[in-house]
Amino acid sequence: MTELTGKHVLAITVSAFAVIIGVNLTLAFKAVSTFPGLEVQNSYVASQGFNDRKAAQEALGWTLAPSYLDGRVDLAFTDRDGVPVAVEELDVLIGRTTSTTDDARPQFIQAGDVYTSILDLGQGKWMVKVTARSLDGTLFEQRSELFVRG
Repeated sequence: MTELTGKHVLAITVSAFAVIIGVNLTLAFKAVSTFPGLEVQNSYVASQGFNDRKAAQEALGWTLAPSYLDGRVDLAFTDRDGVPVAVEELDVLIGRTTSTTDDARPQFIQAGDVYTSILDLGQGKWMVKVTARSLDGTLFEQRSELFVRG
């Protein structure tokens, strides 16, 4: 059996810290490279007029209910009374909340009282970010969560 010397202890200590620092750098790189962290390019500009847009959207009284079943995403827009409403423009971003690699912007078509799109989503939590306009031009924006069960 070899004797434990100061050189051995130093090598063990340096190796342990090298592993810790290497793992931290790898995780930091992955965190920065997979999630941009930006919602808007300029938060000051985005904040201008926020209260007016919020009041106009609340006056619409719309509720959005996203759902997923058998490879199909449905979006149901209803008014205060639960009556389905039609939208003029519809832009939808579907993705994971922690990464942009699975982001998709599917095209939706109106099918009866809902807007529908064929999209294969994996199991887990998804973000549905909807931007729509009412027939009178009022902007409606909402981010919802969608859970896909396996």
